[in-house]
Amino acid sequence: MLTLEEFRELREQPSDPQAEQELINSIEQVYFSTDSFDIVKYELEKLPPVLNLQELEEYRDKLKQQQAAVSKKVADLILEKQPAYVKELERVTSLQTGLQLAAVICTNGRRHLNIAKEGFTQASLGLLANQRKRQLLIGLLKSLRTIKTLQRTDVRLSEMLEEEDYPGAIQLCLECQKAASTFKHYSCISELNSKLQDTLEQIEEQLDVALSKICKNFDINHYTKVQQAYRLLGKTQTAMDQLHMHFTQAIHNTVFQVVLGYVELCAGNTDTKFQKLQYKDLCTHVTPDSYIPCLADLCKALWEVMLSYYRTMEWHEKHDSEDTTSASEGSNMMGTEETNFDRGYIKKKLEHGLTRIWQDVQLKVKTYLLGTDLSIFKYDDFIFVLDIISRLMQVGEEFCGSKSEVLQESIRKQSVNYFKNYHRTRLDELRMFLENETWELCPVKSNFSILQLHEFKFMEQSRSPSVSPNKQPSSTSSKMITLFEQYCSGGNPFEIQADHKDEETEDVLASNGYESDEQEKSAYQEYDSDSDVPEELKQDYVDEQTGDAPVKSVSRETLKSRKKSDYSLNKVNAPILTNTTLNVIRLVGKYMQMMNILKPIAFDVIHFMSQLFDYYLYAIYTFFGRNDSLESTGLGLSSSRLRTTLNRIQESLIDLEVSADPTATLTAAEERKEKVPSPHLSHLVVLTFGDTLYGLAERVVATESLVFLAEQFEFLQPHLDAVMPAVKKPFLQQFYSQTVSTASELRKPIYWIVAGKAIDYEQMLLLMANVKWDVKEIMSQHNIYVDALLKEFEQFNTRLNEVSKRVRIPLPVSNILWEHCIRLANRTIVEGYANVKKCSNEGRALMQLDFQQFLMKLEKLTDIRPIPDKEFVETYIKAYYLTENDMERWIKEHREYSTKQLTNLVNVCLGSHINKKARQKLLSAIDDIDRPKR
Repeated sequence: MLTLEEFRELREQPSDPQAEQELINSIEQVYFSTDSFDIVKYELEKLPPVLNLQELEEYRDKLKQQQAAVSKKVADLILEKQPAYVKELERVTSLQTGLQLAAVICTNGRRHLNIAKEGFTQASLGLLANQRKRQLLIGLLKSLRTIKTLQRTDVRLSEMLEEEDYPGAIQLCLECQKAASTFKHYSCISELNSKLQDTLEQIEEQLDVALSKICKNFDINHYTKVQQAYRLLGKTQTAMDQLHMHFTQAIHNTVFQVVLGYVELCAGNTDTKFQKLQYKDLCTHVTPDSYIPCLADLCKALWEVMLSYYRTMEWHEKHDSEDTTSASEGSNMMGTEETNFDRGYIKKKLEHGLTRIWQDVQLKVKTYLLGTDLSIFKYDDFIFVLDIISRLMQVGEEFCGSKSEVLQESIRKQSVNYFKNYHRTRLDELRMFLENETWELCPVKSNFSILQLHEFKFMEQSRSPSVSPNKQPSSTSSKMITLFEQYCSGGNPFEIQADHKDEETEDVLASNGYESDEQEKSAYQEYDSDSDVPEELKQDYVDEQTGDAPVKSVSRETLKSRKKSDYSLNKVNAPILTNTTLNVIRLVGKYMQMMNILKPIAFDVIHFMSQLFDYYLYAIYTFFGRNDSLESTGLGLSSSRLRTTLNRIQESLIDLEVSADPTATLTAAEERKEKVPSPHLSHLVVLTFGDTLYGLAERVVATESLVFLAEQFEFLQPHLDAVMPAVKKPFLQQFYSQTVSTASELRKPIYWIVAGKAIDYEQMLLLMANVKWDVKEIMSQHNIYVDALLKEFEQFNTRLNEVSKRVRIPLPVSNILWEHCIRLANRTIVEGYANVKKCSNEGRALMQLDFQQFLMKLEKLTDIRPIPDKEFVETYIKAYYLTENDMERWIKEHREYSTKQLTNLVNVCLGSHINKKARQKLLSAIDDIDRPKR
C-alpha cells in the first residue's frame, strides 16, 4: 500500500491523463479478478526458463509504472469522495445519538407498563372478554336469521314465477346466491347453494318457454319482462339465438297444425295416421272444397308469426334508442361498451332473421301450393288463390324487402299452365259466340264505360294489386301505410271476405235502345229551323269524328233532310257493340285481374289478351270484309299494314286444317293445339238482300263493335304498359301499332262491298253505251243516264235512312259509304267514256255537261267535300283537247288510268287533232307504261 506521503508525491508529479489511462488499460485483466488471486505466483509462473536481467528490470519498471498510474487514479478518487465521506460520518454519529435516546424511551415505557400491570385487576379483564363474546353472538344471530330467510326463499321464488315476474325472481335468486357465498363457511349453506342453482336453472327453462310464446302473440309487457330477465342473467345474446329458433319452430308447428286441422275435419274421423305424416304429404290430403279456407288460415297464422317478429324488432329499436340515451348520461365506460356490443349483435341477428323467416314462410306456402293441382279450380277461385298469394308476397316485400322469388316462380308456373288452358277454353267459347252471333245491337247507355263492369272495378278503386278492395285505404296519405302498420294493433290482411259484388248492380243496359221515354219521343220529332236542331245531332258531327270528316260544315238543308234518320239513329249516341263484344270486354277484365294480382305473368296474360282481339278482328274481316276482287280495283282499300296483320293472325292463330293429319309431327300437333279454327258466319245473318243494303246494319254493328273494342284497348294501354316488364314492352307497342290501330281500317273493305252492290253500275254503263257522242251541236240537256244514276243514289240514301232506324250509323261510316259509292260511280263514268268509239268536241262538251249535272245534284244528297275522284273524271274529259306532245306527257304523268282508258282516249282523238303517226307514238308510250304492270 502507498503511504499518504507517496499519494501526495504522486499527485504533485506532472501527469499526462491520456498516458496514464493507456497504462491502466494495458494492465492485464487478471489483476482485476477476486481478492484470492495470487499476483506473485502469477508473475513467477510467467518468467521464462532462462532469465534476462535487463528484460526483468524493464518488465519491473513497467509494472511499477502501471502501479503508480493505478495508485494515482485511486488517490484522485479518494480525494474526490472525501467530502461525502465526512458528511456520511456525521450522519452516522447523529444516528448513534438517536439510538441512545430511543433506548431511554424504551426503558421508561417498560417502567410505566409494570406500574399499569400492577394497577388492573382480574375482574376488569373478565368484563372486557364478556363484552367481546356478546358482540360475536349478536353477529352470529344475524347470520342465522339470514340463513333462515335464505332457506324460505324458494317459496317466494315459486310465487314470482307463477306471476311471471321473471326479472324479480332472477334478481332475488342472484341476491340469495350472493348472500349464501358470504356464509359458505356454514355447513348448511352448501346444500342451500346447490338448491339455489337448481332454482335458477328452472327459472331459465320457464323463461325459455315464456320466450317461445312471443312468436305467435307478441305482448310488449310480457316481452319486456323476458328481456329484463335475460339481461340480469347476462344472456341477451343467448336469448336472441333462442328466439330465432323458436320462430322457426313456430312456423313449422303453425302450418302443420292448420293443415292437419282441415285434413282431419274433412276426413271425418280422428285417425292419428295424419299426425304422423310429413307436412309435404299432409298437404296432398287437403280437399278442393277446403283448399282456399285452409290457405287463408295458413296465411293468417303465418302473418301472426311475422307480425310478432316485426313487433319484436320495433321493441328493440325503441329500447336501443332509450338505452343509448341513458348510456350517454352514465359514466361506466366498460359497461357501455359491453352493452353496445350486445346491441349490435342483436340488431344484426334480427336483420338476418328477417330473410330467414320469410324464406321459411315461402317454402311452407310453396309446399302447400304444390300439394294440389290448381287447374281443378274455377276461375274466380283461382283468382282468389292468386290474390291471397299476392298479398302474402306484398307482406314479404314489406317484411324484409324480398321479391319472393320462391313463391313467384312456383305460382307463376301454375298460373301460366292454368291460364293457357283457361284461355284455350275462352277462345273456343269466343268462336262459338261469333258463329252464333246475329250482329244485333246490344243496347247500352250513352255514358257506358267499361269501368262500370264488375270485371274492371279494380281499376276504379286504383288499389294495389295485392290489397283487397275492402281493405284499401281511403285517403291518399294512408296509401303509404304498410300492412304491418295497418294491422299492427289488430286485424288480419288475410281475412276471407264474403264473395260479394258491389252493392250497386251493373246499370249499363238501356231500355229499347233509349235511356228514357222522353228521349225516345224526342228522337222522332220534326225540326223546321236551325234552332230546332238538337245538340246531340250537332255533336254527332264533332264528337263522333273518328274517321274521315267532311270538309265543310253541316248545312241547314242537310240537317232537315236527315232529321229523322240521323237523329233516330243517333238516339243518345250510345256505343255500338254486341253481346259478343261485351263478353270479350268482360274477358279482358278478368285477364287484367289476374295480371294485376300476379305481375310476373303479365306478358303471358297480355299475349293472350292480344289473341282475343286478333281473333275478333279476323272474324269480322272473314265475315264481312273478305273479297278477292277488292284488291283488283287498285284503290288500296286494304293497307299493307292491315294485310300484314291479317296474314300474321292467320299464320299464328287460325287453324285452317279440317282434321288432324295422322302423319303430322308432334311439334306440328302441339302448334295446332295453340290455334283456333276459323269461324263461320251464322246462317241467320243474310248479306244478300238489296233492301237491307246487303246486311249493312249487321256490317255496321260488327265493324263498329270492333272499333269500339279497339278504343277500349287504347284506353287500357297505360295500365298494361305499367305492368308489362320492360324487356317485353316492344311486343305491347307492336301490338298496338300494328293490330289495334288497324281496326278502323277494316271499314273501307267492308263497306266497299256494300257500295259495290248498292248502285247498279252495270246498268249505267249500258245506258252510257247508248248515248251518241259524235254530235255536231252543243247540247243543253244532259243525258238520261245521269238521272238514272242520281235516282240510284236517292234510292241508296233512302235505304240508308231505313237502315239507320235500326242501327245508328256514325258519321265516319256514312262518309265512307258515300265516298265509296261516289268513287265507284265516277270510275264507272270514266269507264263508260272509255267505251266511246267516236266522239266530237261537242260530245266532249256533253260529257262535261253530264258530269256537272251529276255533281250539282249529288252535292245536295251528301256533305262530303270535295267529291271523291272528281278530278279523275274531269281530267280524263279535258285530256281530249291536248296536243300530241302534251298528251304524251299527260299519259306518262297519269298512271291511275287503265291501259284501255288511255288507248281509247288516243283512238278517239285520231282524226281530230292527232294523226296516225302520233297515234302510234302515243300507243307505244301507253304500252311502255303497261309493260311493268305485266
